[in-house]
Amino acid sequence: MGRAEVGTPKYIANKMKAKGLQRLRWYCQVCEKQCRDENGFRCHTQSESHVRQMLIIGENPQKKIAEFSQQFKSDFVSLLRSSHGEKPVNFNRFYQEYISDKNHVHMNATKWATLSEFVNYLGSEGVIKVEDDPQKQGAFMISWIDNSPDALKRKQVAARRDNLEQNDLDHDQRLLSLQIKKANFEMKQDQQQDRQQEQNQPRQLQRNTDEKIKLSFTSLSKPLTGGIKKSVLSASASRSKPLKLK
Repeated sequence: MGRAEVGTPKYIANKMKAKGLQRLRWYCQVCEKQCRDENGFRCHTQSESHVRQMLIIGENPQKKIAEFSQQFKSDFVSLLRSSHGEKPVNFNRFYQEYISDKNHVHMNATKWATLSEFVNYLGSEGVIKVEDDPQKQGAFMISWIDNSPDALKRKQVAARRDNLEQNDLDHDQRLLSLQIKKANFEMKQDQQQDRQQEQNQPRQLQRNTDEKIKLSFTSLSKPLTGGIKKSVLSASASRSKPLKLK
């Protein structure tokens, strides 16, 4: 069956179908051709152009795989830098953004078997930052690391600024602690001076005005009173006698 002529409804329908993403297993990276079903892919692999390309690659397959791997890495990192920058993103969600382009290099043509292996490779090379996704177990969050000279200069300036701010903060804290110690020492000295002044001041008798004063008199015993009376009488009698002149 021949191909549909240009401008016919069948040709337009085939073009509309070709716009969407197709199955990865039916894509030929060597010829960069996407087939819509298994039968079309089998027919393509038996075609003369595909066989000729495979013979050329068969002479040095590792070289071609290295080229595909380098292209895949470059496109992946470039899209990550332009779309998300240094913001973290889930690696599976970003991979769906990457493969939305029909002309992207497929991973099955590279030296990496899985996406996790590729992401860990980029993390070990220092190209991206890889962290565990806290919302999903076994997933990763990736973010691009800017290693350009301008970015390194900006990081150095920011680090110096942070160090200066930290030094100023430490200096202020030291001054504040010294002022607190000085204030506590002066307060203790004032308290000691106040206590010494209170001790040196004369103390006055203070009486509670609400309390009543009570006086108590003790009576003398009877023998003592009698003896006093006799001595008083004898003294009076001696005074009453006249003196004799010789």
